[in-house]
Amino acid sequence: MIWICILLVLLAMPAFFWQWDWFIPIVQSRATAAIGRPVTISHLHVRLRPPVQITTDDVVIANPPDWPKNDPPLASIGRLTVQADVWEYVRGHGVVLALIALDKPRVYAAETADGSANFRLSVSSGGGRPTIGDLRINDGDVHVVISRLSADFWAKIVTQDEANAAKPIVDVEGTYAAQPVRARLTGGTLLALRDTAHPWPVELTMATGPTRAALKGTLEDPLALKGANLTLQVNGPDLGLLEHLVGFPIPKTPAYQAVGKLNFEGFEKIRCEDFRGRLGNSDIAGIIAEQPSGKDENGKTKPVVTMDLRSDRVDLRDLRGFIGGESGRTDASNAPQQQVPVAESKASSKLLPDTPINVSRLNWADIHLRYRGAHILQERDIPLDNLDVTLDIVGGRITVHPVSFGVGKGRLLANVSLTPASGKNVRARADLHLQNLDVSRLMAATHTFDGAGSVSGIGAIDATGDSMASLLANGNGGMKMAMAGGDLSALLVDLSGLQFGNALLSALGFPKKTLVECLVSDLGLHQGILGSNVMVLQTAEAITTVDGNIDFRSGKIELALKTELRHFSIGSMPTRIAITGTLKNPSIRPVPELAARAGVGPGLAALLTPLELLPTVHFGTSEQEDARCAELMQQVRASAGGRPLPAPQKAGGDEKGVVPTR
Repeated sequence: MIWICILLVLLAMPAFFWQWDWFIPIVQSRATAAIGRPVTISHLHVRLRPPVQITTDDVVIANPPDWPKNDPPLASIGRLTVQADVWEYVRGHGVVLALIALDKPRVYAAETADGSANFRLSVSSGGGRPTIGDLRINDGDVHVVISRLSADFWAKIVTQDEANAAKPIVDVEGTYAAQPVRARLTGGTLLALRDTAHPWPVELTMATGPTRAALKGTLEDPLALKGANLTLQVNGPDLGLLEHLVGFPIPKTPAYQAVGKLNFEGFEKIRCEDFRGRLGNSDIAGIIAEQPSGKDENGKTKPVVTMDLRSDRVDLRDLRGFIGGESGRTDASNAPQQQVPVAESKASSKLLPDTPINVSRLNWADIHLRYRGAHILQERDIPLDNLDVTLDIVGGRITVHPVSFGVGKGRLLANVSLTPASGKNVRARADLHLQNLDVSRLMAATHTFDGAGSVSGIGAIDATGDSMASLLANGNGGMKMAMAGGDLSALLVDLSGLQFGNALLSALGFPKKTLVECLVSDLGLHQGILGSNVMVLQTAEAITTVDGNIDFRSGKIELALKTELRHFSIGSMPTRIAITGTLKNPSIRPVPELAARAGVGPGLAALLTPLELLPTVHFGTSEQEDARCAELMQQVRASAGGRPLPAPQKAGGDEKGVVPTR
């Protein structure tokens, strides 16, 4: 009998002395191997009756070995409880976790300026993804510090009971992109993640500085980011404030508002479809897509952004930030921070923008843009009708091929490339093509002259600098233009020749327009100085020549207009018009000549040398108009002693409208 009692005591002893803490080293070792980071726990409790429940106290996940010792660990959990369905696992249905409960979880996620982060884990993929029934979080805190995003914010996480389950609620407060940020995210219950018949709801509201965003809708498979039906709304005073939020550089813009459908193709691509809204006075619509893990031309991982945008009505002032200018306005609807740059721009002595072109910032992603503006809002000084741009940024190099503006029945096209050079400079190359530009549209922009006809020409520039202003100040190139036919206001000739008599006749009802028989120009740009090799305007009344230069380095103008009458006119005074001063504030004044002009011959003879130097330029007008200009040049040649002048080419050009020269 005594032996039976001793045996029963020996069998009962483990029940009194058993400690699940004996298995802590095994659990810690398995957890450490699973995430590639040291994991420690203080106590382990197991309940074997179904469902099996495992509880651990004081769970700590360490930072990387080289991380600062004074920083908090990556994560700590006061108590972690997991309920597992053993029978589902035995029957081959994988790991089924009926419940995960976290009490007082604390997370510290940080990334330094050099890109080192404490939250990148080497998670083992063995065993497949577990099925989770319910997730409950009590008093959770997440502290995020990311230098490159200027982010330092706290996220409070709790779960709220709903229909025998819990849905997560996350409240965020702190700074993001160096702006105060507040946000709230509400998701569906974790049980709904497995219910494909009922998509998982998500609702997010966020304010970062003056920017407001809202996301609402559902995800059929949120864990795989698929089956999205999400609507994104965003508005603010400047799209440039979103740069850190979206991850790629955005120029400064006026106030905007937009709405679109957000869609995901797994983790491979994010798309904003049916995008529509307003940017300043312009409407905008289209599609924006990003591949976060795209590849660059060398096969390295780099985001790839593709945009196909359009506007029915576009105000070019809204796009100034994209070319290095200020996009603010002076109307009362602007925020004070937008009015300041405009006031500073007006106070500046420089006409061209000197905002740095920071191409290095564009190397963050490869960007492909197509933009079409169907109708440009007519401004007092903008003679453009529509806009079409194709732009690629690959490896930090910007290629525009082309940017095209409509001007009446003609077009202005430019192909541009910007390549990073030494220091902060960029190398800029551009080819310009003027195709039958409508003179009436160009002259209307002056608010002084009327006109008709068309102008064609070609130009090029090669420069190095760090802004639009410095590129022109260091540029080399030139521009050739020609016009045959059409008319300009007689006031142009009257002013340049001080035709008091003609001006009086015009006031009494004499026709105010004068026929343009020929216009030719050859302008050269050398180290920032634009000089006139040839510029001749021949009308029914006179021949006007322009010489001098514009110095883009200093912004100064030194030009002289001289008019030779083709017919004797009483009241004509032998004068020149001098245009001096700066590009932003030019001065126009008459300069008297020593001798009166009595005939046309000497004046025409003086034109011979520059006309002989003029390369053949295709006018881009009708054959009849080309012939008219050629005939008039022959008359100039005859008046100058019978020496021949080069004849213009016939109208034509390739199918893309490029103006040929030789």
